[in-house]
Amino acid sequence: MAIDFSLTPELEEIRLRVRTFVDDVVKPGEARIEGKAGAPALDGKERLTELITLRKQAIAEGLWLPHMPEEWGGMGLGHVELAMVQAEAAKSYYGPWVLNCQAPDEGNMHTLLHWGTDEQKEDYLRPLCEGRTWSCFAMTEPEVAGSDPTLIRTNAYQDGEEWVVNGHKWFISNAHRARFAILIARTEDDPDIPQAANTAFLVDIPQDGWTEVRQIETMHGSTGHSEIRIEDLRIHESKMLGGRGQGHLLGQYRLGPARLAHCMRWIAQAEMALDMMVERSLERFSHGSLLAEKQGIQWLIADSTMELYQSKLMVLHAAYKIDRGEDFKSEVSMAKHFVANSLNRIIDRAIQVHGALGYSTDTPLAHMFQQARWARFADGADEVHQMRIAQRSINAFTDSGTTKAATGNLPI
Repeated sequence: MAIDFSLTPELEEIRLRVRTFVDDVVKPGEARIEGKAGAPALDGKERLTELITLRKQAIAEGLWLPHMPEEWGGMGLGHVELAMVQAEAAKSYYGPWVLNCQAPDEGNMHTLLHWGTDEQKEDYLRPLCEGRTWSCFAMTEPEVAGSDPTLIRTNAYQDGEEWVVNGHKWFISNAHRARFAILIARTEDDPDIPQAANTAFLVDIPQDGWTEVRQIETMHGSTGHSEIRIEDLRIHESKMLGGRGQGHLLGQYRLGPARLAHCMRWIAQAEMALDMMVERSLERFSHGSLLAEKQGIQWLIADSTMELYQSKLMVLHAAYKIDRGEDFKSEVSMAKHFVANSLNRIIDRAIQVHGALGYSTDTPLAHMFQQARWARFADGADEVHQMRIAQRSINAFTDSGTTKAATGNLPI
C-alpha cells in the first residue's frame, strides 16, 4: 500500500524542532520587536539587530532554507516535507522570514535555481540564500487585469547589448526593501501565441529608470506593496532570465509552487484560529453553560475542523504531485482557492466566538483577518481559478468521458 500520511522519525524530529524553535525563540523575539513583551516596540537598528539575531539562531539550529538544496545551504526538503515546516513556521508572523522561506523570496529562489545561468545564480541566488538581500517579482500592472499576464503593457526593445524598458507596475510586494527584481516585460509584438510575448529580466535596485512612486496603503497598512514607474530603464542582455519570450512560462513555473507555499502558511494561520476558537469556547461561560456546550458554537467548530482537514489533504496531495514531477496545475489551483476561502471563514468564526475581544487588537485575530482577505486574489483571483478548474473538468470529460482526471486522478 503506497499511500502513507505518516512522517519518518527523521522528518518528525525536524517538524518538532521547528515547532519548538518557533515557540521558544521566534515568538518571544516577535513580542520584543512588536512591543508586546512589556517594553516599547523596537525600531531602526535595534529592530534589525533582533531580526538578524533570530536568523542566525535559525542557521545555528539547522533550520535555514528548508526549500533549497543542501549545496545552496538549505535543508533539501521536498514539497510534502516543506508543508510540515511552513505549517509550523507560519504560526508566528516572522517565522517564515526567520527560516528564510518567505514570499516572495522563496518563489524567486526556486525560479533562479531553475532558470538562472551560473553567473546569475552567483550574483542573485547566493545572496538570497545567505540572507544578505531581498527580492521582488514585478509583474502586476494597474492598467490591465493582473490575472492575465498576456495583457502586460510594460514593454522592452533591444538597443545593442541592452534592453530599454518602459512601463508601470504596482502591488509589487517587497519592492521597497528589495535589492533586485525579476521584471516581466513585453518583448514580442506579434508572437505565435499570446503566452510567448513576455520576457523576464533581472533588475538591480535602485538604478536610473526604476522609481518607487509609493507604498500602497492596504487593509493591513503600508507594508511594502509598491507602485513602480519604469522609464527608459536599461538592462544588459546578460540580465535576461530564461529565454526570450519565456516570461509567461517562467511566471507560471514560479507561481505554481509559490501558490502552494502560501497555502501551507495559511494552514498554520487557520489552525491557530481554530485552536483559539476552541480554547475560548472552553473558557467562556454564558447563559447557563460554556460556549463549548452550545450547539451553535459546536457547528462553527465542526465546520472549521472539516475545512482545515480538507485543506491539509489538498495541500499534501498537490505537494506529492510536485515532488513526483507530475502535472500539478489543477490540484494547486483547487487548493489555492479552497484554502484561501477556508482561511477567511475559519478566522471569521474565531472572531465571532471571541466577540468584541476578537474584533479588538488584543488578540492576533483582527490582524490575521486583514491578512487573510488578501489570500482570495493573491496569485490568482478566486474567479480565475474557478474558471480554470471548470475548464479542466470539461476538458477531462470531453477527452475521456469522465471528470476523474480533474479531481486529482486519485485511486478512488
